[in-house]
Amino acid sequence: MTKETNQRICPVERAGGLDNSVRRLLQNPQKILKPYINEGMTILDMGCGPGFFTIEIARLLNGTGKVIAADLQQGMLDKVNQKIKGTVLEQRITLHQCQATSVGVAEKVDFVLAFYMIHEVPDRQKLFEEFKSLLKPFGKILIIEPKFHVSKKLFNEMIATLETLGFEILSGPKVFFSRSVLLTMI
Repeated sequence: MTKETNQRICPVERAGGLDNSVRRLLQNPQKILKPYINEGMTILDMGCGPGFFTIEIARLLNGTGKVIAADLQQGMLDKVNQKIKGTVLEQRITLHQCQATSVGVAEKVDFVLAFYMIHEVPDRQKLFEEFKSLLKPFGKILIIEPKFHVSKKLFNEMIATLETLGFEILSGPKVFFSRSVLLTMI
C-alpha cells in the first residue's frame, strides 16, 4: 500500500465511527438497499469497512445468495469476521482482501455496493472497468459518496466516466448528506 493510499482510506482505528446507532438512524442499510437486493443474489460490498452494510445485505438475502465483503485493510475484515463468527451469517459472507490496485474478485456478481469509498481510490477508471468485468448481465452498481468529500462537479465527472464505459444511470436512493447513483450496463 502506497503512502498516498494510506492517507486516503479510513483507518481501522476509526471503524467505530462507521458502525454506530446514530449512523443507522441516518443511513439505514435496510431502507437504502432493500429495493435492490433479491434472494439468491451475489453481492459485492466494496470497501466494506467493519461490515455496517455487509451484515444487513446478508440478512436481506434471507438465507440465500452470498455477500463478498471486500476491503483493502485486513483489520476491517477482521472486524466483520468477529461479528459473524459462529452465526448463520458466516455461511453467507465471504471475506476478501483487495490489493491496492485491484479488487481481485474472480466471481461474477449481481450487485456492487460502493458506499463512501470511491473518493478513496486513486485510479477510479481502473476500478470502474473492473466493476464492469465483475457484473453479471443486468447487474447494477450503487455508488454513494459523502457530500463533505465529493463536490457535485466531481461526482458528475465520475458519472460521466461511468457512462463512457457503457453504464446507464437509473434512479438511485436519496441518502442523508450524500450523493448517490444507481447504474446498470447498457
